[in-house]
Amino acid sequence: MTKTLTLYNTLSRSKQLFEPIDPAQVRMYVCGPTVYDYAHIGNARPVIVFDVLFRLLRAIYGQSHVTYVRNITDVDDKINERAARDYPDAPLNEAIRKVTESTAAQFHRDVAALGCLPPTIEPRATDHIDDMRHIIERLVAGGFAYVAEGHVLFSPAAMDAKGGALARYGALANRSLDEMIAGARVDVAPYKKEATDFVLWKPSKPEEPGWPSPCGISGHGRPGWHIECSAMSWKHLGEVFDIHGGGIDLVFPHHENEVAQSTCAFGHSVMANIFMHNGFLQVEGQKMSKSLGNFITIHQLLDTQDFGGRAWPGAVLRLAMLRTHYRQPIDFTVKALEEAEATMQRWHEHDGFAALDVSNDPVPEAVIEALSDDLNTSDMIVHLHTLHKNGDKAGLKAALVFLGLYSDALAADRSHDLSDAVKAQVESLIAARIAARGQKNWAESDRLRDQLSEMGILIMDSKAADGTLVTTWEVKR
Repeated sequence: MTKTLTLYNTLSRSKQLFEPIDPAQVRMYVCGPTVYDYAHIGNARPVIVFDVLFRLLRAIYGQSHVTYVRNITDVDDKINERAARDYPDAPLNEAIRKVTESTAAQFHRDVAALGCLPPTIEPRATDHIDDMRHIIERLVAGGFAYVAEGHVLFSPAAMDAKGGALARYGALANRSLDEMIAGARVDVAPYKKEATDFVLWKPSKPEEPGWPSPCGISGHGRPGWHIECSAMSWKHLGEVFDIHGGGIDLVFPHHENEVAQSTCAFGHSVMANIFMHNGFLQVEGQKMSKSLGNFITIHQLLDTQDFGGRAWPGAVLRLAMLRTHYRQPIDFTVKALEEAEATMQRWHEHDGFAALDVSNDPVPEAVIEALSDDLNTSDMIVHLHTLHKNGDKAGLKAALVFLGLYSDALAADRSHDLSDAVKAQVESLIAARIAARGQKNWAESDRLRDQLSEMGILIMDSKAADGTLVTTWEVKR
């Protein structure tokens, strides 16, 4: 198995050789969902992308040597609003728990249908409040944060003033402090020293969830968004880990602020050695938004007829995502789904494909090599087509299983709809056609193809590695 893996690093703006801190313990963190409603199709893209990376890392370093952490954010204003709306008579904490448990369960069902493996660890923010308080108190003690009117705020200016081995604020986003102020919506508050200071902890109102505050602040409060991921990644992966992933929209401010918090709290120049970000997603050429009426959830695509007038198999949705390289923007369209489905059907409809046992078969090396070039899924798909064309059923199925693209439903053997006599006739006609082609009798070859077509049989020609003709068939849909 290849050991050469290159990944594009947002920190360096370049593709670089991946060298894990400890090959026996490869560590990856990816920002997960805020569980207040159904996850939308844009949320599905990073889940699928980093699931493929997780599978690749396990193939290279061994399943027991890769730890993948994807968090659940279960403290958020939108969660509070949903809880008050859906459970107005229940105590707040009970209502919040009902919302987050039901929406997290739906998220798990949706991403499982997309062929995604569960992460190694899936921490909840509310289970790590003590870890957040610990980091906050370290930041205040180090002079990187300050207390003001019941809030604790991080100071990017203080971070830059200390310099040294620490990361520069804005290095991930590749912008100066002035550029970030100009390009971001900055909350204006009288208790802030600088416009760019961001909240680590804030006081809770009586109707909001709260926990004992850090730094000697009286009363209850709750964490800011960014500190949650710093705490959960530190708790489960350590002060510095290998890969941090998420959507391109998280580069600033979320990931930038994570880096600031973690490097200042623990005194390192990096939080993770490689930051990876997938590109934006549009729907039918437009930015997805509720106002445009094109806000599509994973649940809708899987279980309703709201997009393209039908529900779609999860494996088809997954392939449609992977046809575009993860760093490029993607236009999610009905046509793209139709094309992905046609491809999936061709791959799955080998005779006997469903019954083929590949549990001990290796993944074709060409597939691993393609993915090892910064998750080159376009090249990977070319190799899948080649496996299909060459009639390598075992190699193709092993690859599809590895990639989370195999579907029992799509691989159902449709030849069972034919009687044994008809199957024998089909095989006889195909053998006669192959013989006619061998004699260069093209007219007879075409006549036999037409006869098979009239019987409802689709035949497909390809060449094996040695150049000989391989003909497969299936019942037309």
